[in-house]
Parts: sequence; C-alpha cells; structure tokens
Amino acid sequence: MTTAAILPSTAMTGLSRGRVEVLQFLRDRTAVIFTLAFPAMLLLLFGTIFGDSYDETGVSASQVYSASMIAYGILSTAFVTMGSGVAMDREDGTLKRLHGTPITSSAYIMGKLILVLVLGVAEAAFLILVGIVVFDMPVPDAAHWVTFAWLFLLSTFACTACGIAVSAIVKHARTAGAILNVPLVALQFISGVFIHPITQLPSWLITVASIFPVKWMSQGFRYVFLPDSMKQYEAAGQWELGRTALVLGAWCVIGLVLCLATFRWTEKDR
Repeated sequence: MTTAAILPSTAMTGLSRGRVEVLQFLRDRTAVIFTLAFPAMLLLLFGTIFGDSYDETGVSASQVYSASMIAYGILSTAFVTMGSGVAMDREDGTLKRLHGTPITSSAYIMGKLILVLVLGVAEAAFLILVGIVVFDMPVPDAAHWVTFAWLFLLSTFACTACGIAVSAIVKHARTAGAILNVPLVALQFISGVFIHPITQLPSWLITVASIFPVKWMSQGFRYVFLPDSMKQYEAAGQWELGRTALVLGAWCVIGLVLCLATFRWTEKDR
C-alpha cells in the first residue's frame, strides 16, 4: 500500500510564511528604522508645533495627536508597506517562485498579515511610549485597553487587505510608494488625524471621510487615550464605538473580497 503525501494546511503554511516575512523584514535595518521612526517623527513635530489646549478639558493638542497618530502608524505600516511589498514580490519573481510550491494565495496573504501585526504592535507601542513620556498622554484603564485590542485588530486587517488589493494596480514596484501615499495622505487630512477637531472641515468632506476606515480608527484611538470630555470635538459629539466596529468590520470584509479577487501571482495573470 502506498501512502499519499499529506500537504501542509493553509494555516501551517501561512504561519511558516509569516515567520519568513518577519525575518526578511528585520534583516533590512533601514526599512525597520524608517517604518517605525517616521510616524513617531511626525508625532514629535505636530506635538511640538501645536501645543494649545482644548478649552477646559485639560487636554493638549499634543495629546490628541499622540492618540490620533496611532491610526496613521497602522495605515502606513499595513497599507503602504504591504501594497509596495506585494508589488515588489510580483516584480522580482518571488510570487512566481512561491506559486510553484504548495503555498496558496490565502496562506501568502496570511503571512503578510502576520508581518503587519508584528510591525503594527511595535509601531503602536513606540507611538504610545512617545505620547506618554514626551506629551504626558493619559494611560488607559483595563476596559479601554480591551477596546484598543479589537480596534487595533480590525484596523490592521482592513488596511492590510486593502493594501494588498491596491497593489494589483501597481505596474512597477518603484512607483508603488507614490501611488499608495496619495490616498494615505489625503485620508489623514480629512479624517481628523492631522486636523482636529474634525468639525473644522466642511460637512461634505466629513461625510466623505466617514465612508473610509481612517476616520473611525483615529476617533476610536482618541476614545481609548483621551478623557470622555473630548467627545464633544468629534463630528457627532459622541465616540460612536458601535458604528466604529461596524464600519471597520465592513472594510475587513470589503478588503478581503477585493484582495482575493484581484490577487495575481504574476503580471501575466492579470
């Protein structure tokens, strides 16, 4: 009797691929430094330049930026890093070589998600440390950390899936940064990350921002790290955690569908 070879499961292959992705990224010290340092540098700049406080709340603008910039860190790490990373894998033939192995598209995407989770945790921890040490951002209680956990996971998954999906329109890896940074920068300005209170923006622009996940990400992180008195500066005058979860959950589904529908191993598969 002969025994058929048992192929590894998608989960095991994805975990193995995730380990490889993390090790490869850590070997590139320049990428590690700039990925972690750039959002923190922006936080230090914004926090230092804008030092005003919000009326009688006792909250400074630098503390608001400290909370909001966590959303920027996740978006930058998940959307841009993954979008350009997949484009590079496709262009240098990595995806073509992987296609000849037992790895599936789902396992490959899982490996990328593991990389983003590792980088995202490091990025968020670094930004929180800067916010607390430099700008005296309040430390949340246990209940708020629970909110931070599901907010972080939903945000990371949604941005990663969307980044991989958008990589399908990138023709050359060298242009990936320019293409992916256009929506990233635009969304930061209209979503209350760089401009707060968001009510300073025209109502129609706030409506547009509400369609995308970044507004809800930054609003959610402000809930986690800022006192309840700061909710009056949000568009609806409330934290809207329920709506935040629904919008981010919807984008997780949308991103996954787009990701699986547009993923191609090689340019010829387009």
